[in-house]
Amino acid sequence: MERRPLGKTGVEVSVLGFGAAPLGQEYGALDEVEGIQAVRHAIERGIDFFDTAPYYGRTQSEERLGRALTGRRDEVFLATKCCRYGKRDFDFSAERVARSIDESLARLRTEYVDLFQVHDVEFGDHRQIVAETLPALRAVQASGKARFIGITGLPVHMLRLLAEEFPVDTVLSYTHYDLLVRDLDDVLAPLARETGVGLINASALHMGVLTDAGPPPWHPAPAEVLEVGRAISQLCRERGRSVVAVALRFSLDHPDVATTLVGMQTVTEVDQNLAVLATASDPALLAEIDALVAPVLNRTWHEGRPANAPPVS
Repeated sequence: MERRPLGKTGVEVSVLGFGAAPLGQEYGALDEVEGIQAVRHAIERGIDFFDTAPYYGRTQSEERLGRALTGRRDEVFLATKCCRYGKRDFDFSAERVARSIDESLARLRTEYVDLFQVHDVEFGDHRQIVAETLPALRAVQASGKARFIGITGLPVHMLRLLAEEFPVDTVLSYTHYDLLVRDLDDVLAPLARETGVGLINASALHMGVLTDAGPPPWHPAPAEVLEVGRAISQLCRERGRSVVAVALRFSLDHPDVATTLVGMQTVTEVDQNLAVLATASDPALLAEIDALVAPVLNRTWHEGRPANAPPVS
């Protein structure tokens, strides 16, 4: 298993990380025994970065991951989050942060987490996050309940602004470095090089767009982006390649990203994702994909408060 430094934390993590949202059945029904087997198999195969949140399955992901890690806790780097608890249930107050860590530790069956993160910063008030939320996370860190703290979210510009104003240990970005959207490379990668913040990339498959099955009906990407996703999938099939493998390999190749999180539900999925580590990107195929993507490159969407929307270029 290839390992990379997580910024300047002094910790190295597996380049492939285990996204535990599926344990909370965020992507459909999942048998708990099967999910726990996937977690333990991933550990045995060298994956040691595990990311969850109270929001995933409304605490179910943390509960199941806690059971899966019984007797294995010391073998993993465990990350969870705070501030988001439901579709529209957010609380960025210091008091809620303090309660949230204790609730998560109980569900995860551990005395500490390695990384405690603000979940989906775009739904919060920028000033409150800087003046109240992040200081509360630092207090959790000082108490020994978390080793490091970080921020997560969709808009890369907001993540950068927050990290510049209040230095954190890690930044987690999703759907902003894959075959369709790559502005993490322009906004957050320079920050990682300049400051040493640990960079985590999630959703290398663009939340299901870069799969043969295609995205769920609720996917927020513009229609033209979804159409290009289908064209990429078709091209990969014609070239005898799995679009999932091609997309994941592309994201894994970013040199400034410490780990790329992938949701995994079964032992088979763990093995399929690990097999990508033994492959190399095909420059000719990527060039063809780039030609398809060019008209919609970096076309994304906004969630959260209007004040946190990306600047108009």
